[in-house]
Amino acid sequence: MLAIYLAAMEREESYISLKLDVPNAIELGDFVFAFTSLASAFDRFVQVNTPSAIVKPKATLFVQEVRQGSLLALLLPWWPTLAGFADDVGHILAIEKFVKLYGRRLGLFASPKVEIPADIKLSELKDFNEQVAAIANNPGSSLEVAAIEIKDGERITKAAFRFDTTQARTIRDQVAMARQQIERRGGETSQRVLMVFTRTDVGTPALGQSTGERVKIESISDRSLPLVYASDLAEERIKYEITEASENVYKKGFMVDVIVETRNGKPVAYKVAHVHQVIELEE
Repeated sequence: MLAIYLAAMEREESYISLKLDVPNAIELGDFVFAFTSLASAFDRFVQVNTPSAIVKPKATLFVQEVRQGSLLALLLPWWPTLAGFADDVGHILAIEKFVKLYGRRLGLFASPKVEIPADIKLSELKDFNEQVAAIANNPGSSLEVAAIEIKDGERITKAAFRFDTTQARTIRDQVAMARQQIERRGGETSQRVLMVFTRTDVGTPALGQSTGERVKIESISDRSLPLVYASDLAEERIKYEITEASENVYKKGFMVDVIVETRNGKPVAYKVAHVHQVIELEE
């Protein structure tokens, strides 16, 4: 990992910085979530904005500087050579777009009278809550996220947003209200998420009924949950991979659209509506 970081700095690759200013002691979970939620949001941005036929860039977090009351971390995308992200200009434009979009989406909840976007998802709200928790729980704190371009040794801020404790508490409260509204609707659709099997069943129950199969979607929950088919086409595609394909289904990943059924705010089942792609998982 250190070699990746040093090589990227030597090549003057663009990156995302996250600066956390907290004057007092900080709870460890809040501290970690401030950084991992940013990485999760970036991964979601990549899934939506990168064509499905090409390899997605990966991002790695590095802590660059630690001072009393302040910590600076870098989110460094590890870009493969691919259309749209093949050069330095493409890199910084993608990073700049992400920071602007993420800041705008998060900023919607900084108002006491927020109008919840129709396309908001529980996974996104989870990231928002974790992003601001450290700031909301520590008076006098602030968080800043920026897209940084390195040019001739100089660091140039291309886009940035910042929140203080007061704003973070408003975001936290409005996010909680948004989650309650979504949960009352009884489910939401998550698009292009990675699903893996933890238990299979060759039976074919009626459409919309539980299959006896269980799957895990880590971007939504770390629990293995029952699988329900909401589409005949989705069922046919997945059943083929279970019963006909030569490769082990447990070594495959399914990029799917799912309706997340919830109870008391927690996911309890996944209803698969569409299968976009089946991929081989790395050993």
